[in-house]
Amino acid sequence: MPIDYREYPKDWPEIRARILDRAENKCECTGECGRDHFGRCNARNYSPSRYSGKQVILTIAHLDHDHKNHDVTDDRLKAMCQGCHLSYDMAVHQHRRKYGAGVGQLELEIGGVDTTDG
Repeated sequence: MPIDYREYPKDWPEIRARILDRAENKCECTGECGRDHFGRCNARNYSPSRYSGKQVILTIAHLDHDHKNHDVTDDRLKAMCQGCHLSYDMAVHQHRRKYGAGVGQLELEIGGVDTTDG
């Protein structure tokens, strides 16, 4: 799904750069994605993936799954490789596909993840 950066804070490029700098351009996932990588994931930005050999592009994961939260603090963001980020968000994406993005009042707890869209 393409990212609509109009929904992100205006200073998102600076936030992203700050998180990547903190992460030293490495995936910060330590297993919260559910994948078994024994400690911190070793994926490095723009390096070949050990799984596919394709280039790793680090993304910034919203640990609250709410990219529209413009008051999010750095401790609620993590640099993650594509694999960890997709795995981390999988339950939320499945819920939104099933029930729609505009769930509004519906709250569903999936693996400790609040999927409220409202």
